[in-house]
Amino acid sequence: MTGSPVETAFGPMLSGDGRPGQLWAMLPRELAAVFRPRLLDVADEVLREIQRTIPDYARPLDGAFGKALRAGVQAAILQFVDRIAASGPVPEERRKVFVGLGVHELAQGRNLDVLQAAYRVGARVTWRRMAEVGTRAGVPSATLCLLAEAIFAYIDELSALSIEGHAAAQARAAGALERRRRRLLDLLLADPPSPSRTVQEAATAAEWPLPHRLVAVALDGPADVTGLNALEDLEDGTPRLLLPAPADRRVLTAALAGHRAVVGPPVPPRQAGRSLATAQEALHLAGDVLPDEPLTWCEDHLATLWLRKEPFLVTEVSRRRLAPLTALTPKQYNRLAPTLLAWLETCGNVREVADRLAIHPQTVRARAQELETLFADHLRNPDDRFEMILALRASLP
Repeated sequence: MTGSPVETAFGPMLSGDGRPGQLWAMLPRELAAVFRPRLLDVADEVLREIQRTIPDYARPLDGAFGKALRAGVQAAILQFVDRIAASGPVPEERRKVFVGLGVHELAQGRNLDVLQAAYRVGARVTWRRMAEVGTRAGVPSATLCLLAEAIFAYIDELSALSIEGHAAAQARAAGALERRRRRLLDLLLADPPSPSRTVQEAATAAEWPLPHRLVAVALDGPADVTGLNALEDLEDGTPRLLLPAPADRRVLTAALAGHRAVVGPPVPPRQAGRSLATAQEALHLAGDVLPDEPLTWCEDHLATLWLRKEPFLVTEVSRRRLAPLTALTPKQYNRLAPTLLAWLETCGNVREVADRLAIHPQTVRARAQELETLFADHLRNPDDRFEMILALRASLP
């Protein structure tokens, strides 16, 4: 028995192995004429189903949102039927529609889960309606199965275009935000300080609320500071960061592992430059005057850093207060000077001095007697004690 005209037209096109790259070539071009009269009806049904099932899209189709959604659905269905009639890539003007939907989702603060759910709804409704129309027109079931495969492959293609748009917009936004944050950093470190209003406006644009206090960090080289919420400049020869204070020591130590870095003292935002200058100076002293540590905190060494600013006065204080040590041999000096500092800072607590210097308490007592002989009443005078501590901190590593 001879088949219907529709069956005859579609029947010879059913051969092939069904590979994705051959889907469009395997679909009978005559299908386009069968489905084209129903395009607007299908588009309206897809829109209704998307609004019914996806809460983010369940709002009136007006304004930019409605225009973008309606244009996307209509373009998707029209392009699908056009591809059946003449297989080929998505034309550039329609390609922009689906790329633009990805951009729109980012602008709405969403990832692509909602849009991809809408694509799946659209594919399901479109397949259901095309299957009904095709069945009434006598399209063979094998061709309808091929059509279903083409619909879902096509949805994957549109989804990829939206992912491209979303990613590109995300990259542009990240680049713009990075530039705004770099400008904020420059304003905060400017000398003289930038006007408060200018800094506040820049902070708003950079999406970096100004903290009450912040710290600057000087590094010995570029580092991955992802997750620190830092203003950063890691490109020139003096890498630096600005962070809200107080900074978490454990987190910062982990983030800067493998680098030598110094955290400046906490300061109001207008004094960020001073925190950075102190951190940069301390970076040069780390491992010499300051302890040899991967991460140095200036607030732990303020007295030492302060004394380094006035070398003449330090020399004078040392000459006056540490004179009894000048007659000692280097070996004696290296033994008694640290003991004197520990003795003064612990108010003569033998156990604490022993623990700090890793020596026996009896050794501490013996050295204390030597110091008593050298300094006598100066060890009990508050002013003399204070100046001796400053002089020793400036001179001892």
